[in-house]
Amino acid sequence: MKITTEDELKQFRAQQLTRRALLGKATQGLGALALASLGTSARAQGSPIHGGGRGKAKRVIWLSMAGGPSHLETWDPKPKLAEMHGKPMPESMTKGQQLAQLQGQKLTCFGPQLPFEKFGKSQIEICGLFPQIGSVIDEICFIRSMTTDAINHDPAHMFMNTGSQIAGRPSMGSWITYGLGSLAKDLPGFVVLTSLGQGGQNQPIAARQWSSGFLPSKYQGVQLRSKGDPVLYLTSPGGVTRTRQGTDIAAINALNKEYNSLVDDPEIATRIAQYELAFQMQASVPDLMDISQETKETLELYGCQPGDGSFASNCLLARRLAEKGVRFIQLYHKDWDHHGDIKNGVTLKAKEIDRACMALITDLKRRGMLDDTLIVWAGEFGRTPMSQGGNGRDHHNKAMTVWLAGAGVHGGMVHGASDELGYAAVENITTVHDLHATMLHQLGIQHDSFTYKFQGLDAKLTGVEGAQVIKSILS
Repeated sequence: MKITTEDELKQFRAQQLTRRALLGKATQGLGALALASLGTSARAQGSPIHGGGRGKAKRVIWLSMAGGPSHLETWDPKPKLAEMHGKPMPESMTKGQQLAQLQGQKLTCFGPQLPFEKFGKSQIEICGLFPQIGSVIDEICFIRSMTTDAINHDPAHMFMNTGSQIAGRPSMGSWITYGLGSLAKDLPGFVVLTSLGQGGQNQPIAARQWSSGFLPSKYQGVQLRSKGDPVLYLTSPGGVTRTRQGTDIAAINALNKEYNSLVDDPEIATRIAQYELAFQMQASVPDLMDISQETKETLELYGCQPGDGSFASNCLLARRLAEKGVRFIQLYHKDWDHHGDIKNGVTLKAKEIDRACMALITDLKRRGMLDDTLIVWAGEFGRTPMSQGGNGRDHHNKAMTVWLAGAGVHGGMVHGASDELGYAAVENITTVHDLHATMLHQLGIQHDSFTYKFQGLDAKLTGVEGAQVIKSILS
């Protein structure tokens, strides 16, 4: 085609774009097309996502304790380890095993540094520094046999969030919003909040932990800041009215839609949706984040003050986000990496989270929301029963404890067990993939069929190792 005029140039470009879109579609195949439309047609018959309300959970609140909490000073009592304090760790347990910073060093048993007590009708024994959680313990299921594949922070966070230690995979919140969509009209379906305790260990939390990976980018998590402006650039520049801004966005989206009709690029569709969502958030987010609207009784229940940026405030914000229809809410609370002075470190952490966790469970229950909200409390790994530096514990992946509440989870029970020294899970051994499978199951998603075509493979959150739903903890 010989191009001699501007109109002929425009026509040629349009033809090329249309051909490119056609070729892009042709290479996907029927299976990829079906999967690509899963987010909007997930409830169709034969889908891995069940319709008709079969999932007991509508949403997830995931409480991430960043740094690796010690199960031995929180949820897993070990009297035998206390008896063995100061004695050599049995070599039969540790020989040839992967250790983090204790590899090749003399291994000495380090007894629990905090007292344990029994709570509730179920008489479950946990650390006595968590009496508020103890007051709602009959709503909680403790999994004392959790294991993970990773032993260092970043890959362990990646594994807990995405089911893979390799960066670039979609996070669990992205998978869920991709499959189920959002119930919120003017908020993202996946929201992240972070808080730092008083211990001062401000380890970085990477945004890739809530990335959408190879899923369309509109499913990535959106971080809301609990201090200052909740989102950067949320406020319009001086002299720019909301009406004028809305007109600009409408014009930009019209251009994007015209271009997308030619190239059919999912990322352009995402850009259109995100422009519209960002505009809506300018009105919805400031009101949402203003917890001063809550009653004095509610603020006292959580133990927080407006604008303090605490884990307690974030728990209250999580309830508000849940009410607004946000599908996956993830709270990161830093400063659990106790290589030294673990006694004082966990004591400080207990003060920061004990009342807030209790309040979240209590508040959801009294509002009738606990029945369809799944709460998960988890770190990225546990800690060693051997001492490090005399009064701390090293990273450990063979045993850790997580707990769940709400959305059809049996309360007042313990699932699985670690050995008598807390070194390795030995009874009903549970993996991160099992935890993900259970979460998806409660949301009404069949985990082993919930896939997305990536690099020629059917990728899924729960991996290929044969994850199992932990049915014994479910009602």
